[in-house]
Amino acid sequence: MSTSVEPLRIEGSFLVEPEIFPDDRGLFLELFQQRAIEGPAGGRMPVAQVNCSLSRRGTIRGVHSCAVPPGQARYVTCVSGAILDVIVDIRTGSPTFGEHVAVVLDEYSRHAVYLAEGLGHAFAPISEQATVVYLCSTAYNPSGEICVNPLDPELALPWAASPRVLSDKDAKAPTLREAEALGLLPAYTGSTLASA
Repeated sequence: MSTSVEPLRIEGSFLVEPEIFPDDRGLFLELFQQRAIEGPAGGRMPVAQVNCSLSRRGTIRGVHSCAVPPGQARYVTCVSGAILDVIVDIRTGSPTFGEHVAVVLDEYSRHAVYLAEGLGHAFAPISEQATVVYLCSTAYNPSGEICVNPLDPELALPWAASPRVLSDKDAKAPTLREAEALGLLPAYTGSTLASA
């Protein structure tokens, strides 16, 4: 089975395109393939936690990351519906600091994204509802969580105009510049290595 892994514009982020095998029963694919991502990602991605999120249209989740070290690499796919998935470079000193890459993940293409430690992640359904599954290299650690406001005008993330439903935590999160001034953001190391 063949899985294509292509780098995105922000270092440490990749679009993963699994091979799909349809037949008269439905279809089959390998949702996650360690050997496919370990080369491009610079190492193995240990899986410590698997999250599943169901969201309705208008919801925006993120921008979230984790303090480095240990950080948290993520492998994200949409198993039902469709989302606009957004990766934000929040690493201070990075040549693409403050920039983002947006890709559509849906139940038809079965594409996924891999993002290395230190990158910010957000998504919003573009279908009536969507189920997102993401593998995490480390377990959730509330004390190391980093949140940046997904409506930060400087980031100019490509969300639909309305409705916009955010958690209180995301709505009250600092802008990227505020988070930088507070020393909350990870530093760019020039490496895409996953935790091992």
